[in-house]
Amino acid sequence: MIAGVDFGARWAGTTVICFDVGSQLRFLRVPQKQDADEFLEAFLRKSQPQAVYIDAPLSLPAAYFERGTDFLYRCCDRDLSAMSPMFLGGLTARAMRLCRRITLPVYEVYPHAAARLLEEQGIAGYRSASPPEYLARCARVLPCTAAEPVTSWHEVDAALAWWSGWRHLRGEARAFGEPSEGLIWV
Repeated sequence: MIAGVDFGARWAGTTVICFDVGSQLRFLRVPQKQDADEFLEAFLRKSQPQAVYIDAPLSLPAAYFERGTDFLYRCCDRDLSAMSPMFLGGLTARAMRLCRRITLPVYEVYPHAAARLLEEQGIAGYRSASPPEYLARCARVLPCTAAEPVTSWHEVDAALAWWSGWRHLRGEARAFGEPSEGLIWV
């Protein structure tokens, strides 16, 4: 089992975990007003997935370590037109703290980049179709089917994070960025 995580605001109910059970994808939605960090950490400690693939920055720009001049973006952010980890601030700090607190391999992914890859394969509709319609289109490439209908883009992004992880474990994912600064897997 691997886990794909759409990591959202701590108390907003926007964090979703997607994980595989046999040939099905399951979704755990963190309830609103519940601490997403505690929920996610408890799930990961109990389920012990092979790896975690999270849609959140896991590193800071190299300039903070006197290895560059860009204080806003990492190479991987520029390569994928992703948001700055500095703009995401608290989310970045929370994700980095999670990595230190669990003993599992954790990799950064970017669902929007996965959706661009799917579009190259003829699967369109990311953020323009309805979430269930888009995930149904993705069924053509996903090795698992959703056990229940998705209801939000957070669930779709968690599934795309999971798919990037599945591809990573099969040696099919591509790394963007510089290893010394941080990589995003797509």
